[in-house]
Amino acid sequence: MNRRQFLRRAAGLPLLMLPAACRSTEAMRFSDVPIVPACQAPTFEDTERWNKVLVLVELAGGNDGLNTVVPYSDANYHDLRPTKALARENVIQLDERLGFNSLLEPLLPLWKSCQMAVALGVGYPGPNFSHFRSIDIWDTASGSNEFLSEGWISRLFAEARPPAEFAADAVVLGRNAIGPVKGKNIRTAVLNNPNLLKVAKRMRKLPMAEENPALAHLTGVQTDARHAARVILEKHLEDVELGTEFPEDAFGQQMEIASRLIVSSSPVPVIKTAIKGFDTHAGQSVDHPELLASLANGLAAFVQTVKAKGHWDRVLVMTYSEFGRRPKENDSDGTDHGTSAPHFLMGGRVRGGFYGEQPPLDDLVARNLKHRLHFRSLYATAAREWWGLKADFIKEKGLGCIA
Repeated sequence: MNRRQFLRRAAGLPLLMLPAACRSTEAMRFSDVPIVPACQAPTFEDTERWNKVLVLVELAGGNDGLNTVVPYSDANYHDLRPTKALARENVIQLDERLGFNSLLEPLLPLWKSCQMAVALGVGYPGPNFSHFRSIDIWDTASGSNEFLSEGWISRLFAEARPPAEFAADAVVLGRNAIGPVKGKNIRTAVLNNPNLLKVAKRMRKLPMAEENPALAHLTGVQTDARHAARVILEKHLEDVELGTEFPEDAFGQQMEIASRLIVSSSPVPVIKTAIKGFDTHAGQSVDHPELLASLANGLAAFVQTVKAKGHWDRVLVMTYSEFGRRPKENDSDGTDHGTSAPHFLMGGRVRGGFYGEQPPLDDLVARNLKHRLHFRSLYATAAREWWGLKADFIKEKGLGCIA
């Protein structure tokens, strides 16, 4: 892809400042793997730690986990979803109980090579069914009755800051919420349109005004924006040869930009992406397959690129969503707000397999699944196993899935 094509496709996306082998190809159970205690983290040198990238993929709206990782052999699944349950021929069987929705087939090579972990039954106690409140709980790693203003990545980086010369502490791609990277002490760049990096670089510096906190904050934000623009521009993202065709949809464009940031070695430890539309109260038969196809194709193109360019071992991809969907289908060709759902971790150092436990469909609470794995266990995995940070505010154990 040439420079003109890249810039044209990226135009829809200003800069605003706001890996490893598993033991076998068989599914691994949560109890089979070592657990990293909350008080323990591996020791990394800063150069090793901050050479690693966490790519967050938000499935915005509440993904239907039961039609993503499918309990195809469970009669309760088919009883609860007489029209929404996937037939066996539309399921890629991973073991005798669970399988991928067939639209996730582009990710199957990752599973077979043991570089994809599936965390089952992910949720939290006292679930909230409001989109806004529940995603706030996930974004801040708070309890269901705790209200915090800082994202969990911002809280984590208060323990150890990425180097000041980095372009930013985090980059948010597309027109998506900054969520886990919100906070006053984190340098977050929102990259909607790479063309406008040049505008950010030319911004005049505002006068400092210590007596005016609002102006002082704006000045600091602008300074960070100019710094991020300069560092990223120096990498000439549009000239990076990827050798891969990316999907034309919004998520595909985000994953192409993420690939360019990583392949160009633009120094950013967190890249946040999102796919919108998972709130499938109605029209799920059409919408959900399209969303999963977009997810799988965008991630597959990204993985192919970073693998071919030799960066896969320094990348960890993690999906998340505010909640799952209710097991029983509704009368509007959809499913309503639920509780727990599976999530994915992928990377060259990921030990693949199942982690956690599939919530039983014959043991529901208020018609919803019981969560089996706290979502903060995923965050503990990133914080302790990936970056070697203590993350004292996370009391849960990591999954033990990073080699």
